[in-house]
Amino acid sequence: MKKLILSIAAPLSFGACAQSSVTMFGIVDAGVSRYEMTARDPLTGLQRKQTQTALSNSGNATSRLGFRGVEDLGAGWSASFWLETALANDIGNIGGTGVTSGITTSSTVFFNRRSTVSLSGPLGEIRLGRDYTPTFWNDSVFDPFTSNGVGTSIIYSATAAAAFGNVNYIRTSNTVSYFLPPNIGGFYGQVSYAFPEKVVTRDIAPNSNDAGRYAGARFGYQNQSLNVALSYGETRLIDTATTGRVNKSYNVGATYDFEVIKVFAEASRVRDEFQGSALNATYTNGLNGYLLGLSAPVGAGLIRASYSTARFLDGRPFVTGSAPRADKLALGYTYMLSKRTALYASIAKIDNKNDPAYSGGLPPAALSVGGTDPFSVATGRYLPKRALGYDFGVRHTF
Repeated sequence: MKKLILSIAAPLSFGACAQSSVTMFGIVDAGVSRYEMTARDPLTGLQRKQTQTALSNSGNATSRLGFRGVEDLGAGWSASFWLETALANDIGNIGGTGVTSGITTSSTVFFNRRSTVSLSGPLGEIRLGRDYTPTFWNDSVFDPFTSNGVGTSIIYSATAAAAFGNVNYIRTSNTVSYFLPPNIGGFYGQVSYAFPEKVVTRDIAPNSNDAGRYAGARFGYQNQSLNVALSYGETRLIDTATTGRVNKSYNVGATYDFEVIKVFAEASRVRDEFQGSALNATYTNGLNGYLLGLSAPVGAGLIRASYSTARFLDGRPFVTGSAPRADKLALGYTYMLSKRTALYASIAKIDNKNDPAYSGGLPPAALSVGGTDPFSVATGRYLPKRALGYDFGVRHTF
């Protein structure tokens, strides 16, 4: 790890004389986590319970390592770069699986969180590379747990973690984004477009020319107390002569800071549209989610709490059964030992309702407290009914 960091930092340091600033930054977060899940066979009524205890990372904030730099070009203009990778510090790993225009590859990408170069000025910012999507910004900003650890909103868990096979929900590669300038009376916003980078052959039938294409936007307003924003994102997952599939995400969120308490709210809607030439092949699946939360400073610490719910809608023809639903309660406390170091504890509980009469049930990511724990998929006919999770850890920033 030391040699790897030095090999990256060396050329950045060499070029620092031409920069206004170059910074190395990061977060290291580790803790002990416990997951429990009870599943039920809807035909026999038999129950099954699974548990796991793990040394986890990113229970309070995502572990990461990054480098950023800014060069002053004069007349209010600047050029900048941002390179950031995820850290799995519990196992000593770095980076992640590559994602290119909505297609998962087998290669390992070092700067898998953000890899951008920007040109900024009085008219705003043009940013090129891999970055967060507009819809994910709302999921993170308007969740008291900022989409980390067992407290993560069920909205994010159910829509982001491949619930609909949309790998462009959190981040997109090959992206061009425009951001409004920061001095327009509290208003902010961005528009983003990710290229599918497919080879187009004009003299034959379409061959998934637009599969992986992403387009999205986010606009909001923020002052000293209020922050409100709405966003939209659309990914074309399948594009052939006979079949099409488009994933559309909408959300709106707000926070209001009363100083003694800060309140959070979000409403989210996902629609997964299938178009086909076969009989009854055109239908729409969906997910509706809502969140209410709060945070309150208590001495050197911060209390966080949230309630979130997600309901899955199955639009397939001739499918019967009640719409599955997941409700989640989360409570956490963070104690600041210093400006850079904190201790934290979180607990969350999920209740699943309305066993469906068809295979599949709830979106897999909604079944468990931990987004990647081994209980995310039911075994056979067993459908998860309840889940419970805990995080106890330490976070350090640098």
